[in-house]
Amino acid sequence: MDRIRRLSATTADRIAAGEVVERPAAAVKELVENALDAGARRIAVGLEGGGISRILVEDDGCGMSPADLALAVERHATSKLPEEEALFRIATLGFRGEALPSIAAVARLVLTSRLPGGEAHSLAVEGGLKGEIRPAAGAPGTRVEVRDLFFATPARRKFLKTPPTEAGHAVEAVRRLALAWPEVAFRMEVEGRAVLSLAPADRASRLAALLGPDFAKAAVPVSGAWSDLDLDGMAALPTLTRATAAEQHLVVNRRPVRDPLLRAALRVAYRDLIAAGRHPVAALFLDVPPELVDVNVHPMKTELRFRDAGAVRGALISALRRALAVGAGPSAAPPAPAEWEAMDPGPAATGFAEGPSPLTAPVAARPLGWQPGLRLALPNPRPEPSPSPPSLPEMAGEGPLGRPVGQLLETYILAEAPDGALILVDQHAAHERLTHEALKAQLLEGAVRSQPLLLPAVVELPGPETQRLLAAAPTLARLGLEVEDFGAGAVLVRALPALLGNPDPAPLLRDLCAELAEWEETTALERRLDAAVARLACHGSIRAGRRLNPAEMAALLRQMEATPRASTCSHGRPTWLRFGKAEFERMFGRR
Repeated sequence: MDRIRRLSATTADRIAAGEVVERPAAAVKELVENALDAGARRIAVGLEGGGISRILVEDDGCGMSPADLALAVERHATSKLPEEEALFRIATLGFRGEALPSIAAVARLVLTSRLPGGEAHSLAVEGGLKGEIRPAAGAPGTRVEVRDLFFATPARRKFLKTPPTEAGHAVEAVRRLALAWPEVAFRMEVEGRAVLSLAPADRASRLAALLGPDFAKAAVPVSGAWSDLDLDGMAALPTLTRATAAEQHLVVNRRPVRDPLLRAALRVAYRDLIAAGRHPVAALFLDVPPELVDVNVHPMKTELRFRDAGAVRGALISALRRALAVGAGPSAAPPAPAEWEAMDPGPAATGFAEGPSPLTAPVAARPLGWQPGLRLALPNPRPEPSPSPPSLPEMAGEGPLGRPVGQLLETYILAEAPDGALILVDQHAAHERLTHEALKAQLLEGAVRSQPLLLPAVVELPGPETQRLLAAAPTLARLGLEVEDFGAGAVLVRALPALLGNPDPAPLLRDLCAELAEWEETTALERRLDAAVARLACHGSIRAGRRLNPAEMAALLRQMEATPRASTCSHGRPTWLRFGKAEFERMFGRR
């Protein structure tokens, strides 16, 4: 083995550069962040060859003097940490002093800068070799030109994708920064063609410009204030989802991040609202004291470490749950029928996910008129005697979902909205959500109210499933389900949740056994309850094939309008679709 020796400065710089500049997008991100830290109000970016051939970033920021220009390309030289202790309360996007020297180590760099009222100067660096500072022509601010990226490290160049792919990553990096800094104008050109042109705007306008009209139509505001955290932003209702998490924009102290903790909080907040395999769309902005967050845990500064991660996560989930707690109606932005035709909703969601369950979170704000215990007076599908159902709730008037016109295929309710649009409601999916929310509300109050069976039911199950069910008996009792041992391969059911009416307990217990099989010793009780509530709601809901009278259909529509999250069922599928004049004109070829 060779003796230990010190690497040359050139080799060390190129190795270090690989941590910061992994592809053209990383270089673009670092240069634009420098411009923002310099107080720029207009930033222009140009790419050639996907950024491999040429990157140009121009800004109207504060600029640099010739002396600062020379230091800017030295490793660990920065203007962003006024004192050593500032490392623990970083308030800028960049701070390591690595961006420019890292890029200069693997490319040909020309840096031109001018202070307001001063003269412009330029500095060229090629493969880490610095030239002389020379007078130049230039407007106030800074101009950075990067050519032949990775010419000094050709092995890394082989791992890059095609120029269009690399350009796409760079555009996305600038897009995320533009979303976090709406007061700054951005222009970006790829191969001479403008791909971004954003004037200074407020946050709402910038979000609409970058995330599109579908998001603007389906989004609801998300906000909250705690002692060490302020949250603001927009989140799309469950009717608008994407196949990937690419449209989840998370910004902490003006820094776009892809933090696993925050993304997990998003998943938890939406877990029983959207279909499996789909992802929510959101743009959330968090402000925390700089000393309470460590941004120095990842070379690209895309991940963070919060001092109190649990509090941040809980606050985000709570705020999202409050924002999403809207009833069905025009404000819930139903999906277009074609959108759901193209989607595979995937298997039924089980409700398992990371983080605290909404069942134990503070009760979300509920729309006026929502009553947790409200049930439809529906005919009992079983011939066994049962207590008389409650009387039909009085819900006079016509809401956003309109008046029922009839029932199709004994499965769908057809209604006419006040504006003349036709509303199609899946009666099982809709009632499942109503039952789910009612069960959750009772559980938040302490326990789901149970109703003893007049004649306890014996349900036969395989031995392992019987033992699994009996082991979970204390948990099931909180859900209003009372079971006892009835010998080998059987359990005795003494009570069911009152909200479920009088369903056959055998299918319910079999499905619960399947849920229990997925529970591990480490699975939190709240997650188990959440999954079980979703299963109970499915069994306690009216089924396809049940004929409803006009009063019952009207009652279901009114409850949907007043129940949180009623636009999707517990599995994330839509409960209703809207067919307006435009949809009919397209279907009949009139437009």
